[in-house]
Amino acid sequence: MKEGRIFAQKLGYKEVLDSEGREMGVLYNIVADAKTGILTELVIKPASELDTSGFKKERDYILIPFDAVKSVRDVIVVDSERIKR
Repeated sequence: MKEGRIFAQKLGYKEVLDSEGREMGVLYNIVADAKTGILTELVIKPASELDTSGFKKERDYILIPFDAVKSVRDVIVVDSERIKR
C-alpha cells in the first residue's frame, strides 16, 4: 500500500481525540459528497462524558468537518479549533 493511503475498513470504530488529547468518541461513519467524492464529515458516536453542545448533530451522533482531521494512525486526531460549528 502506498504511503498516505488507508482503507476505509481500517477506520471503522477508531477512537477520535481532539488535538488537546481529549476523547471525543468513536468513528461511526464518513460522509462524502456524492457529486465530487470529496470526504466532508466524520460521523462520531460521542463519548458519554463529551459535552456535545456546539456540535452539528444527527440523531445520536456528532458531525466533525473532515478538514479538521490532523492525523490518522492508531487513533484519529482532529483540530480542537475546527471541530465545532
